[in-house]
Amino acid sequence: MIIPLPVIKNIILAACLFFVSHVVTAQSNSQFWKKSDTLHSKRRNAVYITEAAAATVTLIGLNQLWYANHKRSSFHTINDNSEWLQMDKAGHILSSYYVGKLGMNVLNWAGESKRNQLIYGSTLGFVFLSTVEILDGFSEEWGFSIGDLISNATGSGLLIGQELLWEEQRLQLKYSFHTTHYANERPEILGENFLEQTLEDYNGQTYWLSANIWSFNKESSIPKWLNIAFGYGADGMLSGNKNIYSNSFILPEQNRYRQYYISLDLDLTKIRTRSNLLKTIFSTLNFVKIPAPTIEINSKGRSKFHLFYF
Repeated sequence: MIIPLPVIKNIILAACLFFVSHVVTAQSNSQFWKKSDTLHSKRRNAVYITEAAAATVTLIGLNQLWYANHKRSSFHTINDNSEWLQMDKAGHILSSYYVGKLGMNVLNWAGESKRNQLIYGSTLGFVFLSTVEILDGFSEEWGFSIGDLISNATGSGLLIGQELLWEEQRLQLKYSFHTTHYANERPEILGENFLEQTLEDYNGQTYWLSANIWSFNKESSIPKWLNIAFGYGADGMLSGNKNIYSNSFILPEQNRYRQYYISLDLDLTKIRTRSNLLKTIFSTLNFVKIPAPTIEINSKGRSKFHLFYF
């Protein structure tokens, strides 16, 4: 079974999310993972070699497992900015942000300077995802998307900008998902099982910008772990564009609309605990938006209150 390209991209993201958190939390568990206070040349070289090797293997794998099964073409661009009500673009922003965060964390572990962490680490997401975009440009079925490129740059820019401004990530990107009935109507596009749906069913995905309140006023008595989150989602989508399907028939009418959310959230990394196991769990899960009371306003002009939205 050929895994669709969006799924491969998100699997890569999921792996990166795990290793980002593991690198950070495992530092206290062994001497090897402990951050170097000065430049550790062997570690730095290992990081660069490993990243180059991993990127090369991944790109070759994509070429052989996916692109080789589709017709090639001369390099061309496409305008897919209207598809999926820009939910796919939000996914690119999230992916670029976290892959770049991984790059920064491993260079920080190696004792690299902050300058080099920003130049060679935080840009990792943009460089990698944009390289994949170039491969799209030589595929007849797709094309190089300027919108995707801008989204990649936005994710990396959010990461780099905060490091330059505050030297910390006060605004974090997060993700949540709930199942929808749309996947049953088009499982080949929106996912045949829960795992596939978390990656492919944009109707159930929500992307969040979660702001840590205490970090903006560190003299206050506000709990350090309390965040306020602003989310974006969409609903009613059976295809990228309304009532379009490539296999000679028209889909049922799609009642597509945007959803905007405001909710409370937790920064799990700021919860105090002496347990290394809990620190690892909290850090690993911190990219997921915690279910909480949520206000929804959609593009239909309607509002709704969710006691616990996910």
